[in-house]
Amino acid sequence: MNWDDTTDTPAEERLVGASADHEDQAVEAALRPKELGEFIGQERVREQLDLVLRAARARGATADHVLLSGAPGLGKTTLSMIIAAEMEAPIRITSGPAIQHAGDLAAILSSLQEGEVLFLDEIHRMSRPAEEMLYMAMEDFRVDVIVGKGPGATAIPLELPPFTLVGATTRAGLLPPPLRDRFGFTAHMEFYEPAELERVVHRSASLLDVEIDPQGAAEIAGRSRGTPRIANRLLRRVRDYAQVKADGLITQDIAAAALAVYEVDSRGLDRLDRAVLEALLKLFGGGPVGLSTLSVAVGEERETVEEVAEPFLVREGLLARTPRGRVATPAAWAHLGLTPPRSQTSGNGQGDLFGA
Repeated sequence: MNWDDTTDTPAEERLVGASADHEDQAVEAALRPKELGEFIGQERVREQLDLVLRAARARGATADHVLLSGAPGLGKTTLSMIIAAEMEAPIRITSGPAIQHAGDLAAILSSLQEGEVLFLDEIHRMSRPAEEMLYMAMEDFRVDVIVGKGPGATAIPLELPPFTLVGATTRAGLLPPPLRDRFGFTAHMEFYEPAELERVVHRSASLLDVEIDPQGAAEIAGRSRGTPRIANRLLRRVRDYAQVKADGLITQDIAAAALAVYEVDSRGLDRLDRAVLEALLKLFGGGPVGLSTLSVAVGEERETVEEVAEPFLVREGLLARTPRGRVATPAAWAHLGLTPPRSQTSGNGQGDLFGA
């Protein structure tokens, strides 16, 4: 069970949305692993991070600054808490949007204890003045506090105790190179494989005192879009269904029936995802079609279709973005049980379809 960011997005209210709502945050606090050995998945990241932390403990020094990037719900916040636990240090949690002025950051940094872990979520959204102050703090453990204004302003150097900054971002490309280069260890969190998510579901079910068989766990894992946070949310909804409609045991049939009620299909697509595909296939013959036209057909805002529905559909190979517009792939026709037009099944048509 590995979860993280709590950013506000249009997908926040979706059952398969990766952002955490208040219910998720409350449950995740109880389900989060406390040690690196308990953390499921992300094998490469865990191995590398384990070496970094062990070496720091052996030297009796604070750990290097850590940058974690990846989609929401993959475990960045959880790893930051594990880093603090492994280093036997307290942790301070804040976010980039909460730091709008350099003075906000200076107040946080000046109150840190030696060895403390500062977790800065959505670090790419921090203001530029605070970002520039962070450069010196990370490298020299010092900040210059400006007192006064205009020609009479003076800079007072403030020494900081050694600390470990753990930055988390869903958009690593927005971080300026000077900030990115100051992290001693960087890791990218990958989406989970179904087998890993099955382990996540089993562990969560055990902690939540929910009975589930292997087939039931596999059914939930297969619809979780590679994200542990979604797997745990689906588990809770299936648990509710099993308690009301069955004897409490989650089997494959119970899981499938429960998720059908919540409109999450076998590949993890929800109502919005299927609406986009159905409009693209049934109204526009598979495309190409412009984003604005597709959004009107679905009855959603352009940003909602582009930022909420499309990323997963593209990742699943159901939709492609081309210079001519959005087009459906053969997998999309197959998933909805539809037959593509004759022009899209020919060799030349296929080339035209993908803008080749």
